[in-house]
Amino acid sequence: MLRDQGVGCDYRGVLLSLVYRLVRGLFGLLAVLVRSDLSKDVELLTLRHENQALRRQLGGRPRWDHADRLWLAALSRLVHRRRWARVFPVTPATILRWHRNLVARKWTFTDRRRPGRPGTRQPVKALIIRMARENPTWGHRRIQGELARLGYPIAASAVWEILHAAGIDPAPVGPGRPGGSS
Repeated sequence: MLRDQGVGCDYRGVLLSLVYRLVRGLFGLLAVLVRSDLSKDVELLTLRHENQALRRQLGGRPRWDHADRLWLAALSRLVHRRRWARVFPVTPATILRWHRNLVARKWTFTDRRRPGRPGTRQPVKALIIRMARENPTWGHRRIQGELARLGYPIAASAVWEILHAAGIDPAPVGPGRPGGSS
């Protein structure tokens, strides 16, 4: 499934947004390539002025979403490092931090199962309880042996825990056992 439970991020929505913004940016790049240099310079100065005015009104740092981060990271390869501070709203360290966080979220293994053996399936649990009720003199080891003969490999301790949880004595006292009637 394409949903990260720990972060709450819908990857399909992010992917669709990224594809949309990349296609939109590529069409914008094509439009810029066919325009004159004067037109580009005027638009650039206008956008820089608008950017400065918006930053003053915002007061704090802008919040970038996934698509903005991808776009800025892709465009950062095209700008020479000398001009970075004048052109880019983020530093190279910020782009590296975004990448580290992305990798950390990807490899957290939060969606993995807990360590240890898998739990006993419900039908097997029902069979164990049925065998114990129909054969009251059988203990957990005998039930475990019968299950093994039927093709259900299970530990005797697991049978003991299932019987104990069901309120059945895992090792009943019966004839021929210590404490039982002979």
